[in-house]
Amino acid sequence: MKYSTHGVVWLVVYALFILLPLLALLTGSLPPPRDFWTEFSAALGYSGLAVMGLQFGITARFRYVTEPLGEDVIYHFHRRISLFAVALVIVHPAIMLIVHPQLLAMPTGIDAIPWGAVAAFISVGALIVLVITALWRAELRIPYEWWHFSHIALALIAVTGGLLHMVGWSFYLADPWKRALWIGLTIFWLALLFYVRIIKPLFMLRRPYRITEVRRERGDTTTLVMHPDGHEGFRFRPGQFGWLTVWGTPFKITGHPFSFSSSAAATDGRVEMSIRKLGDFTAGIPDIPVGKRVYLDGPYGAFTIGHPTDMHVLIAGGVGVTPMMSMIRTLADKGDTRPILLLYGSKDWDQVTFREELEALQSRLDLKVVHVLANPPADWFGESGHVSADVLKRHLPEPYAAHEYFICGPGVMMDAIESALSELGVPMSKYHSERYSFV
Repeated sequence: MKYSTHGVVWLVVYALFILLPLLALLTGSLPPPRDFWTEFSAALGYSGLAVMGLQFGITARFRYVTEPLGEDVIYHFHRRISLFAVALVIVHPAIMLIVHPQLLAMPTGIDAIPWGAVAAFISVGALIVLVITALWRAELRIPYEWWHFSHIALALIAVTGGLLHMVGWSFYLADPWKRALWIGLTIFWLALLFYVRIIKPLFMLRRPYRITEVRRERGDTTTLVMHPDGHEGFRFRPGQFGWLTVWGTPFKITGHPFSFSSSAAATDGRVEMSIRKLGDFTAGIPDIPVGKRVYLDGPYGAFTIGHPTDMHVLIAGGVGVTPMMSMIRTLADKGDTRPILLLYGSKDWDQVTFREELEALQSRLDLKVVHVLANPPADWFGESGHVSADVLKRHLPEPYAAHEYFICGPGVMMDAIESALSELGVPMSKYHSERYSFV
């Protein structure tokens, strides 16, 4: 993944949003000095609260922010930084209790319990539940829609509890301008949530799409063909994706991300998504009626062609072929003459999605398709097993660093291919991976 100057600027801005409120507390009127560990613990608490608040911005899908890095990178960062924030928030009271064990003494009555301490307890509890349900959602068998709703609710409870805890103690907030700073930050965080849940859905509500075709594909995959309803639609780049809302309005909490599989060169605003049956929501895709009104939020993603190269190398596993089809169809429509190598891993020959179309596209492009089957038939003479570094080396022409690589599929496959490309001397700027796990 190539990190542009634009992306670096946003990372710096993010760091400033975390650090500047903390540094501001150390200016102006200061409370009586305390021991190092107490002050260090307070700094962790303030920093953790700032990180938690900015999580609303990370998932706000501001295209200008996410475009340099890619939406998948932003969401993976969101998950990792959430764990970091939780660690800060938990270590904060742990240090306080170690340094000041008298805080463990139970008050004589409920009325004697400081409400700031109650708020802290609620905030930490909500964070722990949030992390457990996020990391082990599948093991706990929590439906995605229910999890998404509870995730937002728990995040709001955690941040609100943290703010009330901070106000309850107010050790560093003696100056009015410091209180105003944190009030301003709170308003900013709430404004981000308001934008995501109210403003953006209002715009989407005015730009619906209609299902014009529901096409069955091989491999338990269904293609939804959608046309803009009453507007021109949006333009996307091949390899990008959008968030689809089928049942309900854009104000519904949960949308589902899917790659665009259609050509980006289409002039009628048509958008196609090819969706494999993998869960509760996707199981109902084949039953969507033609004429159904749906909503799309997009385009997103930096996993897209357009780089100067002598050859495109597309490496797909399973449903990871979907963005590759958008790339291949777009190159065919534009009459691109550069060679394309598609390494495509599937379970078996009957499950190869787009199999017939890929054969036909080889007459329109300088396209070579290498199928890799996990369960090949008895008369199979092609590659078998999984898309691996050995398969890559057998079919990849030299010089390796002259090509542009796009990788999408199971995490194990992607890790192996990335390691192989690194061993072959291909710089990171020449290969791009898309990891579509947003939860």
